[in-house]
Amino acid sequence: MRTETIAGASGATIPVHTIGTGPGIVILHGGGVQASDYHRLARALSDRFTVHLYNRRGRPDTAPLDGTETVETDVGDLAAVLEHTGARSVFGHSGGGFVALRAGLSLPLERIAVYDPGLSILGRPSAAFIEPFEAYVREGDIARGLTVMVRDTYPDDFAARVPFGAALAMTRLFLRTPIGRRLAELAPTAPPEVRRIFEHDGPATDYAGITAEVLLAAGARGPVYFAQNCRAVADAVPRGRAIVIKGAAHNAANIARPSFVRPFAEFFAGSLATA
Repeated sequence: MRTETIAGASGATIPVHTIGTGPGIVILHGGGVQASDYHRLARALSDRFTVHLYNRRGRPDTAPLDGTETVETDVGDLAAVLEHTGARSVFGHSGGGFVALRAGLSLPLERIAVYDPGLSILGRPSAAFIEPFEAYVREGDIARGLTVMVRDTYPDDFAARVPFGAALAMTRLFLRTPIGRRLAELAPTAPPEVRRIFEHDGPATDYAGITAEVLLAAGARGPVYFAQNCRAVADAVPRGRAIVIKGAAHNAANIARPSFVRPFAEFFAGSLATA
């Protein structure tokens, strides 16, 4: 994987990591993670596409968060990456899916694919957790903050059905794993990114101005609101299609099994048409 450093919005430096040959795709990672968590997906696509990854702000090799960031900051950084690479296709996961769709309203994108996009459509999902989540992360109680968030955003998961204390103990055990430790290090980036999503709550028609082809995919093993929001936005945009990927959980974009990658590769190649 080769790396070039470019200037993003407001002059912030952005290292862009690239692999593969073919038409360009930019991967936008989700919240609480970083670009390296999508290396499997990038490699899986690299035999047909040139795949570019970069870290959104607040991660180790990017500009630190200063509290002034908006969705326009994220879109501006993406615009710089698109201009530098010449790519006109974007894949966004979770919070990165939100950025990809907001970018589709103003940037010259041709294809946008999102998986389990972080969207708030007319109050779906609930935003009740956001204030305690922010407070716990600000105080450094990452385990309690994540527990509050997971119980609200994954209401059918085991952690939401057991007493809070039991769920908290499970979170603390998870944070001792290598993946959990990385998540804890990046936790301060999550509250502002999540809040931006809920600040843009509204009807699916807010995205009707997107002219790119759009594939909105949800995992069959995730909360039902992902599929509901994908369908709503697909119905609202001129060239949108919603699908549900069998057997896929929220982290399927990081695992990148062939059955997960296939519909996205077909979409970016132009063989999976949108309605």
